Amino acid sequence: MKNFSAILTLSALIALASPLRAAESPSDNSTDHSPVDVLPAVGLSEELMFRYLSAEISLQRGNAFAAYATMLSIARSTHDPRLARRATEMAMSGSLPTEALKAARVWHEVAPQSEEAAQVLLSLQLQSSHIDEAKQSLAKILSGSTPSTLPLAIGNVQRQLARIPDRARAATLLKELLEPYRDVLDARLALAQMAMVSGDRTLAKKEVSDALNKFPSSEIAALMLAQITEDKAEAAKTLSDFLKKNPKAREVRLAYSRMLFEQGKIADAKKEFQALLQQTPNDATALYALGLLSAQANDTADAEKYLSAYINNLKGQPDRERDATQALMVLAQIAEDRNDDAGTLKWLELVPELGQSGASNAIIKRAQLQSKNGKLDEARKLLSEADVNNDDERVKLIIGECQLLRDVGKLVEAIQLIEDALELYKDNVDLLYELSMLVEKNQQFDLMESTLRKVIQLAPDSPHAYNALGYSLADRNVRLQEAHDLIKKALSLAPEDPFIMDSMGWVEFRLGRLERAEELLRRAFAARGDPEIAAHLGEVLWMRGREEEAKKLWRRAGGEDPKNDTLKSTLKRLQVKL
Repeated sequence: MKNFSAILTLSALIALASPLRAAESPSDNSTDHSPVDVLPAVGLSEELMFRYLSAEISLQRGNAFAAYATMLSIARSTHDPRLARRATEMAMSGSLPTEALKAARVWHEVAPQSEEAAQVLLSLQLQSSHIDEAKQSLAKILSGSTPSTLPLAIGNVQRQLARIPDRARAATLLKELLEPYRDVLDARLALAQMAMVSGDRTLAKKEVSDALNKFPSSEIAALMLAQITEDKAEAAKTLSDFLKKNPKAREVRLAYSRMLFEQGKIADAKKEFQALLQQTPNDATALYALGLLSAQANDTADAEKYLSAYINNLKGQPDRERDATQALMVLAQIAEDRNDDAGTLKWLELVPELGQSGASNAIIKRAQLQSKNGKLDEARKLLSEADVNNDDERVKLIIGECQLLRDVGKLVEAIQLIEDALELYKDNVDLLYELSMLVEKNQQFDLMESTLRKVIQLAPDSPHAYNALGYSLADRNVRLQEAHDLIKKALSLAPEDPFIMDSMGWVEFRLGRLERAEELLRRAFAARGDPEIAAHLGEVLWMRGREEEAKKLWRRAGGEDPKNDTLKSTLKRLQVKL
């Protein structure tokens, strides 16, 4: 033992002890930037080493109190902060809050410059309801700050007090501590945040309003006031008024633009983003937002202009704040709509390079374009050989390949592809659903029904299988009450889905309830002007004697999608010529 103790030092033994766990430390930053502790010059005697090891063994055997008591005794006798720290940890691990507080006091005494010791002591004071003692510690943190570090100190004090279960007591204590600093912006904002946490919105609003009056160019005060204000119109006015006085306030303008968009004021939102772009011509957020807003408003020229500039400014680098995939897909769609195949491919091929997601969607779109141009084999090869990140992406590509086969009438080959995939991805809901759609188109109705019932069993909260099975029964005019029940279930899971509303309208039509059918189909068509919904609504109108209205609706649908199967079969069955 003597030879062993001559080699080991106390520092080496202490190094074996694990540090305080980050989860138990009140500091938001686990890295301790405090000055290095001054360590005492203490030799390692046999007795000291025996007591240290005895404490560690006691902790391992589940006797946290004995471990803490022994370690704290050594810390007091040696004045070594590492031992006091270890005693604190032992008490905390044994759920001994009173003892942990005692040990933390010793730790802070022997290492007064240690930020970690001060933080742990403060946290334990608050947890143990030693509020007055904690208040002194917090006041010391604030008074010891410089003007440059005071905002950080105020934030730290606020976070510490937010851990007190008694919110009202915490708010009162914060108010007392920050009273000398009420002319500091961060102090007023901290008081407002604490008031919100305490449920006092009126006080929070007053604190932020006072802060904004005193600091009229503070963006964070303006943003916080808008966030606190419940009346959306009043909140928008707050931001608008602020921008009149501070036109270059970027974050406020962004928040105001988003607020206008959420309120459905698309044109006004677009003006605000354009103002931002005038100030910063290459602002990625403004370009991206203006492009998507223009696309939503069907202004393809502006959408292409802004989104092209956004993509070009990325210079081949991914955008960590926005998903460039959406911009690329919109640009590809614009090019496709004007039959610009080369332009479409140019944007689609950038998706794997620039997009954070959606690479499989771009690959499917490229394959569809190739297939449309008579290159089915090349399209299938592109899908089957694409490098994807996970099984979900692979399944998506398989389904995309099946859709290519279905579109050219190769149903049997498409069905075989799905069945082969199910051997590899057993019970995959997406593959099963796709199989059900294919076999229905191939008039294998029994297989379609059994497959959809399996989907319902595997995914009982998904509305699509209920809707598909119910619609198939209604369309074939069989088991109508069962069809109604299935679609009703789907509608309960997705009450705003226009296609499920369309199915319910169709089954009501089959049941002879024409007025109810028209009501549902009009709602569905208003939500989504799809040609299939138009075909159903037109037939209901036709059967109700409003033939000209029906024809007008069908002409509109035919202009949008002249090849729609449901529309063509409806007109053929009713012997209607438009």
